[in-house]
Amino acid sequence: MRTKKAQVREVEKDAKYGSVLVQNIINRSMRDGKKAVAQKQVYDALALVEKETKRKALEVLEEAIAKIQPQMEVRSRRIGGASYQVPMPVRGRRANSLSVRWLVTEANKRPNKQFHSYAEKLAAELLDALLEQGGAIDKRNGSHRMAEANKAFSHFRW
Repeated sequence: MRTKKAQVREVEKDAKYGSVLVQNIINRSMRDGKKAVAQKQVYDALALVEKETKRKALEVLEEAIAKIQPQMEVRSRRIGGASYQVPMPVRGRRANSLSVRWLVTEANKRPNKQFHSYAEKLAAELLDALLEQGGAIDKRNGSHRMAEANKAFSHFRW
């Protein structure tokens, strides 16, 4: 068991939108410490989303992230030598970080033949999330399915 809680680092707001969520996506998208490159790609993706939906990019992003966030997940719990997958509700910060992680990884998985830049991939993943489609939504549904399938072990919740 842990002796201390892990210290939570506060993320500063991004320059253009003044949003912690956008900064989280930039940080998650960054490769090899190249933040300026990631920033440009994320801003380009948000501009594409804005052009496509004719709504403010930030509100579209927040709506998409809200749709991706899981309500339940399974966590491993050892009881009497056996491991059980115990369904548990997902807290706010974890739900947020999972949704950002899934969004970025699924955007990266998209084929290069169809999309020319990471910005296009990210924009496409965001637009799919709005329509309850795409890889990030599949991940959320998979998490919910696992929790539903293991509902019998919910009495092991701690």
